[in-house]
Amino acid sequence: MSEMNSDASLRLAAPAGSISAKTPRSFRALSLLFILLASLTLLLLGGCAGSDGKKDDTDIWSETKLYSEATDKLNDADFAKCGKYFDKLEARFPFGPYSQQAQMNAAYCYWKAQEQAQALVAIDRFIKLHQGSPSLDYAYYLKGLITFNDDLGWLGKFTGQDLSERDPKAAKEAFESFKTVVERFPNSKYAPDSLDRMRYIVNSLAEADVILARFYYQRGAYLAAANRAQLVIRDYDRAPAVEEALYLLVKSYEKLGMTDLSADALRVLQLNFPDSPMMATGQRLVKQRKWWQFWNK
Repeated sequence: MSEMNSDASLRLAAPAGSISAKTPRSFRALSLLFILLASLTLLLLGGCAGSDGKKDDTDIWSETKLYSEATDKLNDADFAKCGKYFDKLEARFPFGPYSQQAQMNAAYCYWKAQEQAQALVAIDRFIKLHQGSPSLDYAYYLKGLITFNDDLGWLGKFTGQDLSERDPKAAKEAFESFKTVVERFPNSKYAPDSLDRMRYIVNSLAEADVILARFYYQRGAYLAAANRAQLVIRDYDRAPAVEEALYLLVKSYEKLGMTDLSADALRVLQLNFPDSPMMATGQRLVKQRKWWQFWNK
């Protein structure tokens, strides 16, 4: 069989006149060797594909069966498998009755399987293609959940890390998605939870800036500390972190010899936080809370 394949390859690869009796013997030998190696490579690739490639049973499934199997995997919490099934369903039957739901479910499954990149691709595709969908509020809410990602895993729990100590880019993207739910769909059942998460994100972003201001102050960069503290006061005026921002502003101005500005900041601190222990202890009383236990002034 291999000889027949080699002969066929030679006939196809060597058109009339390409290799003749007048061609130098070394060149003819090199050409034949090249052709034989090319043929062998094709045979090996074909053999590898046949031996390693596994038949996908879902290729012969109907749209209904594929949706049913994907839903079963979802109900069984097999999120990695259900994400792939819903993806295949949407790809094979893009105009079918289950197409929209498949996109949404794929995003949810990938999110639960901690496949954030794939989840975002799926939900962004849904939002782009289905702006008139009655489920659009949930789509934006789900996108917020995907980027919100408050689950820090065992390492975060071990170190005590919270959202304020991570890259704020994802938090800001989640905020925009939740904001869309609240502003465009105020009567949505997802609006109250979206608002709670927005408040938590704002507080966490303020906390992140205060951590940076504290870092600057502890290293003697008092002007940088004052500037960062002012950003917190200006951008997050109702966040609990404002208390420490005002304290850092007082102390930074004091270190810089700006006594009038330091006294003004102290008056604002005492007016807004009359029971603050910051000036006495340098510490702020902060309760450890999750996002659903958001605080408000």
